[in-house]
Amino acid sequence: MISKETPGLFYFAYDLHLDRGRMAACCPTAKPRFSASLPNFQLIFAGWSREWHGPVATIKRAGREKVLGGVYEIGETDLAKLDREHGFPAASDRIKVTVFKDTGEAVEAFAYMAKQAGKADKPSPDYLKIIQKGYIDWGLL
Repeated sequence: MISKETPGLFYFAYDLHLDRGRMAACCPTAKPRFSASLPNFQLIFAGWSREWHGPVATIKRAGREKVLGGVYEIGETDLAKLDREHGFPAASDRIKVTVFKDTGEAVEAFAYMAKQAGKADKPSPDYLKIIQKGYIDWGLL
């Protein structure tokens, strides 16, 4: 009997999940696929995290801006884990986005966006280091 694997979902990560080690710990079956950009959005740090002692990454709509990130292919089990980590649906929305590979190819994906981001502020140095490591993991820096 031939089993057809259901194609996964594409998750656009721009936050702590850019760090491939962190993502593997959260979602062990997630597969890193490609780096991408999300046009007409801006990366901000807002809200408050007790764990990180400061604001955390989210995105907001902003014309002529773009957010760089990494795209993972995930399955339903990983989706449930990501939903919990992002506080979906209470604290964040899971939104459909169109991201672009370096080649210009458009790809449908999803991302999380805080429902009430509040005022933007500087993240803690420890939090920012993880995101910077993720940018290096994806070749974005």
